[in-house]
Amino acid sequence: MLDHIGLTVSDYAGARAFFDAALAPLRIGLVMEVTAEQSGGEAHAGYGSDGQPYFWFGTGGAPTGQVHVAFTAKDRATVDAFYAAAMAAGGRDNGPPGIRAHYHPNYYGAFVLDADGHNIEAVCHQPG
Repeated sequence: MLDHIGLTVSDYAGARAFFDAALAPLRIGLVMEVTAEQSGGEAHAGYGSDGQPYFWFGTGGAPTGQVHVAFTAKDRATVDAFYAAAMAAGGRDNGPPGIRAHYHPNYYGAFVLDADGHNIEAVCHQPG
């Protein structure tokens, strides 16, 4: 099991605004922030739930490649809400909400690209 994952973003404030909106339907929010002053040069934001930051992003040079991160959603309506919120926050469509039967019959996911091209997904594995 992973403890946390991190990625680099080119626009920290823009990423904060995007992830604040996109992850809210999943009940994932900012848990802690490390400022550039605290770290000696780079800013980082840790998002998660129940006080545990498990998704991090920050500055630290130009992003060197796109990352795919998938968040579990409790139901299909939450996947739909994630997609709507992410698109409204400036995300780019990379696959609207729907069944991806090639993974398994109940795989219901939505994919959105953030400003750096990272593929952010919400997925529900429960039957409709």
